[in-house]
Amino acid sequence: MAERTHDITLVVNGTVRRAAVPGRRLLSDCLRHDLGLTGTHVGCEHGVCGCCTVLLDGEPVRSCLTFAVTVDGHEITTVEGLADGERMSPVQRAFAECHGLQCGFCTPGFLCTVTAMLRDNPVPTEEEVLEGISGNLCRCTGYQNIVKAVHRAAEIMAEES
Repeated sequence: MAERTHDITLVVNGTVRRAAVPGRRLLSDCLRHDLGLTGTHVGCEHGVCGCCTVLLDGEPVRSCLTFAVTVDGHEITTVEGLADGERMSPVQRAFAECHGLQCGFCTPGFLCTVTAMLRDNPVPTEEEVLEGISGNLCRCTGYQNIVKAVHRAAEIMAEES
């Protein structure tokens, strides 16, 4: 017997997207396999590592823990949607400038997390940065350059506003 599918409509990175998904399809799988947006990475598949973090109505969520059917009608921003056309976002530019990535696997989750964090707290303290990124794991960088990148992104955003 074929599994029942549900028609969902999402606004992904500013574009209305439709998909027919099984009830148990994860948002991460919907984004990657149904919509072809492979920037969202899947690491632990338990919500621990943060690699799959996307913005749901502007708030960071673990897409590997979120059923696609539960976000029908909502707005999703993935790493592909952070840039303004060809111009990288301040957070993306800061991560590149400060070498806040190495292998890059965890980077999409960090970029989405930091984007929301700086929106809510444009001038975070060192402690607030560490707390803000604590839900994202990186095995390559040792975090120093990621923390520098967060502070640099805050500076860029202040300069541009």
